[in-house]
Amino acid sequence: MQNILDIDTVALNKEEDAVVIIDQTRLPGEIVLKELNKAEDMFNAIYLLEVRGAPAIGVFAALSMYVLSKEVNIEEPEDFRRWFERTCEYLNSSRPTAVNLSWALKQMSDLVFEKEGLKRSEILPEIRSLALKIRDDDIKVCRAIGEYGLTLLHKGDGVLTHCNAGKLATVRYGTATAPIYLAEEKGYHLRVFCDETRPLLQGARLTAFELTSAGIDTTLICDDMSGLVMKNGWINAVFVGCDRVAANGDTANKIGTSVVAAVAKRYDIPFYVCAPTSTIDMNTPSGSDIVIEERNPDEVTKMWYKERMAPEGVKVFNPAFDVTDHDLIKGFVTEYGIARAPFEKSFAEIFRIKKEKGR
Repeated sequence: MQNILDIDTVALNKEEDAVVIIDQTRLPGEIVLKELNKAEDMFNAIYLLEVRGAPAIGVFAALSMYVLSKEVNIEEPEDFRRWFERTCEYLNSSRPTAVNLSWALKQMSDLVFEKEGLKRSEILPEIRSLALKIRDDDIKVCRAIGEYGLTLLHKGDGVLTHCNAGKLATVRYGTATAPIYLAEEKGYHLRVFCDETRPLLQGARLTAFELTSAGIDTTLICDDMSGLVMKNGWINAVFVGCDRVAANGDTANKIGTSVVAAVAKRYDIPFYVCAPTSTIDMNTPSGSDIVIEERNPDEVTKMWYKERMAPEGVKVFNPAFDVTDHDLIKGFVTEYGIARAPFEKSFAEIFRIKKEKGR
């Protein structure tokens, strides 16, 4: 069986006429690679969570726009620009909460609009270069997040994580798991506890699968067990990923994250959010301005059961994300350093450094 750690989550195929993803709906039972070259299939891959995780979705969208641009038979500049804009809007509508999707598509769209008057064939090499840069930058960003996050850990620490912010949510390394992987390389021998993450079980199906494949000491717990393991003194730090960070530090992440943060605060355990700067949305003032995706009730009532496990007709509330208030967060681990409260000020400094380095 292939090792999940040896395969990039998102890539182009050899001919560059399709985007290749690991179909995460099939994990952990089997590793299935899918090649996608149609806009509808790409939309569905995002919506159905075949590809998921904010950074991975952004990379996938960029590569998708290159593949679609390569295949479309529209050469005239104005016609191509209109098609490109419509296609970006279509892909962007697949999931509203994760900012990396709109961030990557805006970069792609801005490039095309800046090249006014150029035919599709003339601009295509630049579309390819930008898409690959977004992908390569994701790998570098995650590695840097891992190095900064590692400074917050000590040998033998217990770490709790929620959902999947691992390599399956990025191209490689992950965000919240990047420090864990680097710690393993350096012999820290961490003990990692994974929340199962209801209702889609990303912690059970994905994070636990990744970490055990890497030989890391991993314990799977149900979501409602996090308070007990914290009270028992088994957790020294919490590391989670994020889908959108508001300017004040309020953070949208997988449903249940805010509960973990509140419990961690109760037991004086530092709660860190691993956030690429592409996920920090300075145009969103606070968490109350973040649109929260609601999903199919079947995910709660019957998806994982042989028989339906809730009465017919019962009302179901199934938000995909919740917002963790900024005062519950100890710090944000970014590729340019660790941001601490007051977050508006520290984010400004992070973006200053980013601009200075020209990335």
